[in-house]
Amino acid sequence: MTKGGRRVTGPAARPSLLHRFLADEAAGGIVLIAAALLAMVAANSPLADAYAHLLHATTGPTLAPAIGPMTVHLWVNDGAMALFFLLVGLEIKREIVAGELADPADRRLPVIAAGAGMAVPALVYLAATWRDPALRGGWAIPAATDIAFAVGVLALLGPRVPAALKLFLTTVAIVDDMGAVAIIAVAYSHGLDWGALAAAAGVLAVMAAMNRRGVRRLSPYLVAAALLWWLVLLSGVHATIAGVLAAIAIPMTADEAASPLHRLEHALSPWVAFVVVPLFGFANAGVALGGVSAGVLAEPLVIGIAAGLFVGKQAGMFGAIALADRFGWAARPAGASWLQVYGITLLAGIGFTMSLFIGGLAFPGDAAMIDRVKLGVLAGSLASALAGYGVLRWAGRR
Repeated sequence: MTKGGRRVTGPAARPSLLHRFLADEAAGGIVLIAAALLAMVAANSPLADAYAHLLHATTGPTLAPAIGPMTVHLWVNDGAMALFFLLVGLEIKREIVAGELADPADRRLPVIAAGAGMAVPALVYLAATWRDPALRGGWAIPAATDIAFAVGVLALLGPRVPAALKLFLTTVAIVDDMGAVAIIAVAYSHGLDWGALAAAAGVLAVMAAMNRRGVRRLSPYLVAAALLWWLVLLSGVHATIAGVLAAIAIPMTADEAASPLHRLEHALSPWVAFVVVPLFGFANAGVALGGVSAGVLAEPLVIGIAAGLFVGKQAGMFGAIALADRFGWAARPAGASWLQVYGITLLAGIGFTMSLFIGGLAFPGDAAMIDRVKLGVLAGSLASALAGYGVLRWAGRR
């Protein structure tokens, strides 16, 4: 999952861009870790009932009959996370138009690594759960990377990790986000309301027309984006997809620093990094461990997710990078040893935010199943974080 990146043009700007990006992501990642720990404490203390009551408290009207009255949990997952996906969409557009993904040669290795890093974890999950058809819908849970968490771990390593390798991880995460958005739109949208979908397409067309006519004020786009979000919510496609669709229509001008896209990205970045994502972590990471036994940890769902993140990610990404370098398709990041590359692929197994998000879509309304998803995500992400940190710290000393 990526957010908070900013770019200024020119070759000399890259170190400044990377420094600012990693500073934002590292700080946001630390806040996210704290929010997740707070959720775990709340769910395993005398505050557990109050925590559950807060998340499921009805706080608004019924915006879409299919999901019922809005609760705190729905506002976080379907509302606030739309801002996260809007920021993801803005960054994807910027990187494709004038960033690390603009040059086909530069995007080759991140695309290869991200593609394998999504496919192999899904296969590992399916191998662990194939006996139970009810579990197959969770195949995408271990496929995504949480860039905030990963960069938060990188921040603890300081200069031990080459700058090129840090930039490579963020670029892979951008491609990873594209795949996650496509998966959510295709695999986790059900019972479509074609009338609402047509209306959403009309709003998106209006936004595109404003872009073509040179409208540079942000307010019309933001009003249209809010309407687009509601129509997508009604349509049955997950509402967060509206954020990515709206981002496509936001203008990006030659004067990048003054462009609407850059201004909106700059304004959203701190709110998403320090409010939206930590709020999501607090609302979704809490799982009661009191009734957890060794038998639960050995269940196929938990094993499939944990192994997908910890084993599948590193195997898929490192194998793809090694093959690409061996056959001349793309070279590994400059200045990085193979051991350091391996450490980065371990950190890519931290799937926290997006994995929890997809888990909620894969098993909607099944609290017991979602608790097991949380256990698998926490186990796989923690193992990836510790192993990645250990490998990169040792490689840095060498």
